[in-house]
Amino acid sequence: MDRSELSAWLRLLETPGLGLEAARRLLAAAGSPQAALDLPAPAQRELLTPKQRLALSELPPLWPDLLDKTWAWLEANPAHSLLTLGDPDYPAALLATADPPLLLYLAGRRELLACPGLAIVGSRSPTPQGRDNAEQFAQALSQAGLTIISGLALGIDAAAHRGGLGGAASSIGVLGTGLDQIYPSRHRELAAEMLQHGLLISEYSLGTPALPPNFPRRNRIIAGLSLGCLVVEAALRSGSLITARLASEAGREVFAIPGSIHSPLSKGCHALIRQGAKLVETAQDVLEELPPLATTTAACSHLPTSGDAGALPAGAPAKVLAQMGFDPVSLDSLMARGGWPAHELSAYLLDLELDGHVERLPGQLFQRRAKA
Repeated sequence: MDRSELSAWLRLLETPGLGLEAARRLLAAAGSPQAALDLPAPAQRELLTPKQRLALSELPPLWPDLLDKTWAWLEANPAHSLLTLGDPDYPAALLATADPPLLLYLAGRRELLACPGLAIVGSRSPTPQGRDNAEQFAQALSQAGLTIISGLALGIDAAAHRGGLGGAASSIGVLGTGLDQIYPSRHRELAAEMLQHGLLISEYSLGTPALPPNFPRRNRIIAGLSLGCLVVEAALRSGSLITARLASEAGREVFAIPGSIHSPLSKGCHALIRQGAKLVETAQDVLEELPPLATTTAACSHLPTSGDAGALPAGAPAKVLAQMGFDPVSLDSLMARGGWPAHELSAYLLDLELDGHVERLPGQLFQRRAKA
């Protein structure tokens, strides 16, 4: 894309008061952004309202600065690029959705768009087990050839990206901000790793801050790029359920991991299962429902599989794990279940915690960390 074409795209998409639907109509009628801007008045009257025609007749006030910023961003890094609706690289799965973005900003490995993808989403405040499940499922599915797609949010999203980066098919992050505005800011390091080994995507122009309406809207891209959507943990009023609904409406598979009947973060997954989502306990449960995946190609691989966690403990610590179950439990409850003295049980729990088999929770609770 040269600077003049970029200029036309930005003017068409960033004109206040025009809107994406009007821009889509203009592009469909004219074939290119410059031709859309040059449409004669009679054609514009058929496609636009009077307010939209007035908006298009005026130069957007921030357009020159945005053009300079975007051109400099493209020139600064060969991993930066733009993808338009008519581009041959535009993912067919996303193109088939009801509202595909007209233009996407890309940073990282563009070739990952050609790989089959799976969305993994869930709570921003997951349990330790939920975080483990997200990362372990993501790594196993990435190693099987599925690029893991999520929203770079706190909690399950971040764990899914880390797992995807640890497998063969890597990970794609879909942002609700401009690609120069990483949100949350604590994920800058993760975003840098994604830039190097994965791919970051946004439909929002550079400089777009974290605006609340943008995040539900970006969920349609997460769902649209994917063969299916796996929900790890979600409350009943969770944005993750929006992504699952969008995936279902687009004809994609929906999967959910069940949890404790006492946990609010299991309610959303249980609701999805009642509505027809597939209950999954292993990565293989997901793979069985998806089209056969070809062996991961060189374009979709970059990292070896991470090593497995250590073997389960033996002796008394193993008995402690067996008595714990998988719900959070207090020290007093464990003492009552197993009859251990407090000092011995505390020592066992410390060993299990250091080995990564148990997580210490607020309120003096402990939870077993199962491996997916």
